[in-house]
Amino acid sequence: MPAVTVENPLTLPRVAAPADAVSRPVLAVTTAPQGIDGIFDHQDSNGGGGTITNGDTQWMTAGSGLLHIEAPPESLVVSGGLFHGLQLWVNLPAADKMMAPRYQDIRGGQVQLLTSPDGGALLRVIAGELDGHDGPGITHTPITMIHATLRPGAEISLPWREDFNGLAYVMAGRGTVGAERRPVHTGQTAVFGKGGALTIRADEKQDGHTPDLEVVLLGGQPIREPMAHYGPFVMNTQAELRQAFEDFQAGRLGTIPAVHGMGE
Repeated sequence: MPAVTVENPLTLPRVAAPADAVSRPVLAVTTAPQGIDGIFDHQDSNGGGGTITNGDTQWMTAGSGLLHIEAPPESLVVSGGLFHGLQLWVNLPAADKMMAPRYQDIRGGQVQLLTSPDGGALLRVIAGELDGHDGPGITHTPITMIHATLRPGAEISLPWREDFNGLAYVMAGRGTVGAERRPVHTGQTAVFGKGGALTIRADEKQDGHTPDLEVVLLGGQPIREPMAHYGPFVMNTQAELRQAFEDFQAGRLGTIPAVHGMGE
């Protein structure tokens, strides 16, 4: 799972929670669903699209509606092999549900790179901010998304906004979460309670094929609005959901593939 990295993390800005920050307790650890897919060549009906390569992020805002398709790159089909990807769905506030669709193509080299005080962790801020350091992703409610790589035995305690929720998804490796050191491993998600810091630690020994602990840290300001969803459609009421289906069936969401760049 190659991602953007640096030879010496100690050349990067260092981030740590204040000494008096309360470490968030772990409320639950669950095993997340996994699947095999080919979502790395993207096209949509608004003209957005591109190919996800190492460390890249594609941030698609559906808004008033669009169609999209993903396919494996031709070179990967020919050569074979695996990508390790993560798909995250973020709900829009009701006031923004019908905004114009938008596509953000975030290259790996655009993310904000940070480290822990001892250089044992590399932090990639994809969206939102961490301790005043902003990532490139633009969101409609305050959100933070970070890809963290922790070397064996490394620990991070990161400042986390009190009004945010907090999640940690383990993409690879083994470690612990929270001050209570709750064990987690590949494919598991930890849900944190209230507090001002997120604490993650990598086990001293990792699996042979996974040298480090790879974690995605997520948090955001809860919208606290009713939600109705079915399949790929997410709205606030059943009536809006029915209207979304009607718009799709009537062809109002456009057609694909559109020429990449046409809607920019």
